[in-house]
Amino acid sequence: MSTQDLLQQNNAWLENAAQHACQRIAPIWPLDKSIAVNPWWSMRTEPMPLVAAKLQYLGSIKLLMEKSYYLSLWKTQISTAHLAAAAEALNIKVSQEALLKYLNTEENNSCWLHLGDLLDQQVCHLHKMPWRDEIVQQISQFCALYFQYPERMQHTGDAQNGFYQMWLEVVRQDRGIEIIMAESGLHEQFFVLPNTITALFTVARQNIGEEVDEIGFTQYCHALLLDINGWASWMANSAWQAELAHEANNLIQQLLAIRLAWDIVLWRHANQQSSEKFLLIRNAFIQQLIDTDAMQQAMLKQQRFGWIWQTALELSFQQQLHAKLMEQAFNNQSITANQTIKQALNSELHAIFCIDVRSEPMRRALEVQNSAIKTSGFAGFFGLPIEYAIQGSAYVRPQLPGLLKASITAVQGNHSEVNHAALLQAATTKDCIGAAPSSFGLIEATGLLKVFNLLKSSMFPSKPVSGIASLITGERWKLMANNKPLDDTELANLVAGILGAMNLTGNFAKRILLVGHASCTTNNPHSAGLDCGACGGQSGEVNVKVLAQILNTPGVRSALQNHNIYISDETKFVAGLHNTTTDDLLFFDPENSLANESWTTWLSAAAETARQHRAKSVGILERQDAKKIKRAFEQKANNWAQLRPEWGLASNAAFIVAPRSLTKQIDLQGRVFLHDYFWQNDPNFSTLELIITAPMVVTNWINLQYYASVTDNKKYGSGNKLLHNVVGGNMGVFEGNGGDLRIGLPFQSVHDGKQWRHQPLRLSVYLAAPQQAILDIVMRHQHIADLIKNYWIYVFQLNDEEKSIWQLKGDEWKSV
Repeated sequence: MSTQDLLQQNNAWLENAAQHACQRIAPIWPLDKSIAVNPWWSMRTEPMPLVAAKLQYLGSIKLLMEKSYYLSLWKTQISTAHLAAAAEALNIKVSQEALLKYLNTEENNSCWLHLGDLLDQQVCHLHKMPWRDEIVQQISQFCALYFQYPERMQHTGDAQNGFYQMWLEVVRQDRGIEIIMAESGLHEQFFVLPNTITALFTVARQNIGEEVDEIGFTQYCHALLLDINGWASWMANSAWQAELAHEANNLIQQLLAIRLAWDIVLWRHANQQSSEKFLLIRNAFIQQLIDTDAMQQAMLKQQRFGWIWQTALELSFQQQLHAKLMEQAFNNQSITANQTIKQALNSELHAIFCIDVRSEPMRRALEVQNSAIKTSGFAGFFGLPIEYAIQGSAYVRPQLPGLLKASITAVQGNHSEVNHAALLQAATTKDCIGAAPSSFGLIEATGLLKVFNLLKSSMFPSKPVSGIASLITGERWKLMANNKPLDDTELANLVAGILGAMNLTGNFAKRILLVGHASCTTNNPHSAGLDCGACGGQSGEVNVKVLAQILNTPGVRSALQNHNIYISDETKFVAGLHNTTTDDLLFFDPENSLANESWTTWLSAAAETARQHRAKSVGILERQDAKKIKRAFEQKANNWAQLRPEWGLASNAAFIVAPRSLTKQIDLQGRVFLHDYFWQNDPNFSTLELIITAPMVVTNWINLQYYASVTDNKKYGSGNKLLHNVVGGNMGVFEGNGGDLRIGLPFQSVHDGKQWRHQPLRLSVYLAAPQQAILDIVMRHQHIADLIKNYWIYVFQLNDEEKSIWQLKGDEWKSV
């Protein structure tokens, strides 16, 4: 083999290792399209405890709570029986005494040390900031500059290296780093860095030497990315979107190259400053690369008792839910479609809500108003693969889960120029105020007016409005695919599948309310994270209005008869919206023909009931007049200084896919996603497959984002809201004026100042369907099998015939 062939083979080996490391980083979405993401999604092919050990070693990242947390739950929530069952489930033989002793002992948390950390240990300059802080700050500020002003930062280099080359250009002009760090000669090291990332990886390998193999180099690259995990996650989204569009994007690889370049600079600089000290540092660095796997295995062993406590906590929740299902549901109700069909025949109002956990208390509040009310749960985007666009404007936003790509554009016609101007002004102001470098100047210029408006909105709250929803009019929607309008037949083909998935193909109620949801808050950069994740982090208003219009169109109803779906003239679909901050239930009546119908009063009564139930949890005295409680909720929604306008999906813990009759008599305390499903009406289990591969994955993402934001808010949460500065209008936030881009939930979204409001539990999924049907679907989809086999999620089967609950472990069912 020639020298050139060997070089190419070596380059391929290095690039493969780097790419593998980049693939371990999960994407995040922009603030204005924020959706919950499982931060460990890309590592689901490995058991969660093993991933926990790796991340603890490589990045000091926690997937378990502090020991004091579990100790505080001992004898109150976690019992001796829970511990014993957890130890048995994990196949670990240990005494209760040993487990309690574990919670009272300190651990040796030896973790990966970056080259800069080793330098700081060897040479301590009290007037310098740590190397790691300086490196993260420099890279982070460059990324913010690059993505906030792309037109100014365009580089003439090729797409595979342009981002990296632009960084080289910037850092080579910055002599301040050498001065701040008091490191004479440092600046010149940036000029000898390679100009391509391929060459850079080769140089890195030359520095390390032959001792490190591909696995070791992958771990090294992963540790570097974890050091700038926020920006790495941002760029992972670029790769995600590019893959959906079948395009190439290597931004995250270039970011890795930048972080690796810093190590090369420090490597060479340290060698020049003192070859003797450098030799000690080099040996220590190389040795930890060689020992990485052994250290991770040691961490795995060290954490095994912690996973018993975590599993015991989850079992304590599951056993309580199992008891309620067995005692209150199985003993009284059969999991069949027959009763639901009979109920539909007698229903005056059928309200279909998003499966969001905040819908569960509202559904209970509505159902108790009258026996003629039926509620269902369905994915919040209501099955519409749409993006929302404003006619005459370049503004477009997705209204579907981040896992999917829109194939239809929903446009409202004949918008006035005033609306376009208002949209442009609002967007421009938001970008200016949100941008970290310019926010103070703009607020100073508009300070008095801004203060007046903030005080006015706090003292005299107006009707809460969610985001751009104020520009949505009552005009009809036009649906376009490939720049062509969809006709009634095409629309019927679209909604026939949606109705089938809803089990809504006959026996229609007189009024069917399609209820999306939105959160209304003020001065909250993370507001989209409180909206509908199934709608791409937006209000569900567009989706329900579009679907109601389609289903009320005579031509579409006529075409639906070809699908054996017959909707009488008496049935009307009504778009509605659940404001999750104020618990108002709104309905949209463009023809003003429904206001006097009896069911509209049920909505107001249900809203009062829901607010009374939720008041205490958000710091409102519940023993008040209903009007005062409503006023207090509205003030909270409009208060620009409110850190906790609502708790969002905090405390989510389970996903039940079954007829409502199974859970109707149970108070699930807003902890459960509820999706209606009748396997008897799904002969080929295609609907079940959609639920398992889409909504179940979305709920896993939500669940583990909340989990991660609690177990490690420093790495996977965005920290203190009081210190947030928005980066680039919508990219994310800095905590303060620097550091890495912060991702995940703010501390105030999961903690009330005294205790955690979200308990980190892996999601428990309950499916009312035959075992073999569930198993067949799981085996057809590797990513689902990985989630179950590797302990990222629990899956149970609700067996109506045997009145029992079974758990799927690997590819076998075990009786609970």
